[in-house]
Amino acid sequence: MILGSENEERAVEILSGEVRLAAPLTLPTAGGRSVPAALLVHGSGPFDRNSAMPGMSLGLGQALAEGLAGQGIAMLRYDKRGVGASGGDYLSSGFYDEVHDAASALETLRGHPAVDPERVFVVGHSTGAVVAAELGGAAGYVLLAGAAQRGEDVMIWQSRRIAATLPWLVRPLGPVLVRRQRRERERIRRSTVERHEQMPRSRLTDRWLREYLAHDLRAGLAAIDRPVLAITGGKDVQVDPADVERIGGLVNGVFDGEVPADLTHLLRRDPAPPGVVAVPCAIDSADGRLGRAAHRGVVQAAAPLLIVGLSGAERRFE
Repeated sequence: MILGSENEERAVEILSGEVRLAAPLTLPTAGGRSVPAALLVHGSGPFDRNSAMPGMSLGLGQALAEGLAGQGIAMLRYDKRGVGASGGDYLSSGFYDEVHDAASALETLRGHPAVDPERVFVVGHSTGAVVAAELGGAAGYVLLAGAAQRGEDVMIWQSRRIAATLPWLVRPLGPVLVRRQRRERERIRRSTVERHEQMPRSRLTDRWLREYLAHDLRAGLAAIDRPVLAITGGKDVQVDPADVERIGGLVNGVFDGEVPADLTHLLRRDPAPPGVVAVPCAIDSADGRLGRAAHRGVVQAAAPLLIVGLSGAERRFE
């Protein structure tokens, strides 16, 4: 499949245990053999290759694939297990299934004949960045809206931050929200559900949440000795922007971190004050320019790392 005059898309199958994952590999047609490549790891939820699920379309997958191909970099992205054209069962999947699937995808990408196995990087968004930190063997890491704390601590910060940024008319309900989410975490810890009969309202399985709440990625970050670029928006209400600095203090490779002031967790530029009420506007803007501009900024910031490493990177997020 040809995406444009400079990009080509090839179907790739990822074998993760007994589960087969469907994945497009976007290649720069002018790149020749052995091009650098990146693996995209999505955040939590039943995302497909294009960063979409029912009721939400981030547009990150295809935007990054096409943008990086324009820089001579290939990208592999995949439908999560039980989503799109992939096999497996999403309703019984857990956080560590996603880690295993991403590791299998990285191995598949490194083995592709069109890709230079020594220049394969991982790009993770949201909890996809947490997954990325658990993957060894990459040449470098781009962590977008990625945390640097234990899963439960991330969720505690998130509930408090969302409560504090509610519109003033409903801000008195903030403590109610914090208590409700605390009770939900307690329920998850007690839950023994291994498979749901239908999609949970949160779109996250109890098994996934149990495993994520207990997961501490700091050891994974400390094991990274390759270049790392971390970008989290100043208007993120799901991950603490201060985690960019924490990531820099944990990793052992060359590090660059950025906190664009007007960027949200969904990698949209938003002029409004931070808060969940701004999210629908940021997702559903009439022409998508806010999202496309931010995605171009990600490509501009990440491309130098993926091509020459951080030592040669001069462009920053714009």
